Amino acid sequence: MVSGEDGNMAQDLTTTIDDVALIFEGGGMRAAYTSAVVQTLLAEDLFFSWVAGISAGSSNLANYVSRDPKRAKESFVEFAADPNFGNWGTFLRGKGLFHAEYIYERTSAPDQVLPFDFDTFTANPAEVRIGAFECDTGRAVYWGKNDLTTMPALMKRVRASSTMPMIMPKVSLGDHVYVDGALGPSGGIALDAAKADGFTKFFVVLTQERGYLKSPTAAPALYRTYFRRYPAAAAALDVRHLNYNRTREELFDLESSGQAYLFIPEQMTVSNSTKDVPALQCAFDAGLAQSVREAPKWHEFLGR
Repeated sequence: MVSGEDGNMAQDLTTTIDDVALIFEGGGMRAAYTSAVVQTLLAEDLFFSWVAGISAGSSNLANYVSRDPKRAKESFVEFAADPNFGNWGTFLRGKGLFHAEYIYERTSAPDQVLPFDFDTFTANPAEVRIGAFECDTGRAVYWGKNDLTTMPALMKRVRASSTMPMIMPKVSLGDHVYVDGALGPSGGIALDAAKADGFTKFFVVLTQERGYLKSPTAAPALYRTYFRRYPAAAAALDVRHLNYNRTREELFDLESSGQAYLFIPEQMTVSNSTKDVPALQCAFDAGLAQSVREAPKWHEFLGR
């Protein structure tokens, strides 16, 4: 048992699933649907010892590892109504269409609108991987618990992982500049990190329907201008759709061979930039209904 930031005694933080990697895909506000998976995994006492997330998936990761089902939902539903969440005004002031500094770095303290239980996150023995793209080198990076020793360090990296190019300002950390981890060779699904750490079985939470196929970037010239100082990032955007579709195909093959369980939204009704709270609530409700229905299959796949 550990004591959370609110002084209450938290649950036993023992992990129970050591041989399967848990991976959360990003997708901006589509994570309203998959935040319900976080709630259901916690309700079913399914505690993985290794968790990865990229972009919005890193927020799901943080809320899962801190075992906070309430915050998991609020982060992608009610929080969108916050007047500081972001709009064209914040975009024109250079803060982003989503006001990323506010969303990730100002809201997590105990007296703020989305208090984060960093004590539980730290005490949880689960290892984590938060993926981002290093603009100046063209490298995909994955941060682990050793990089996340304070709440500011964690939230800065969740922000970096989630920084959609042009929509949100790039993030500087040390000597490097970062944007959304979806620009990496995995296309935004951290299967590569799980395989690098030795896993051969995977529980993957996706945010697009089964038949989805990513198209090439719609405005490559615009992105090349935006990334004129970082040509490696512009080049990564040119092939992002190929990387993403290739990773999805690999996941479908792993699913067919019994090595992967894929949670795939039955119908995704919101986009990565949706801010309408009723629409986000509907997406969450649909994700919750689907995850509750599928939970018995989760236990079967995990051997629980």
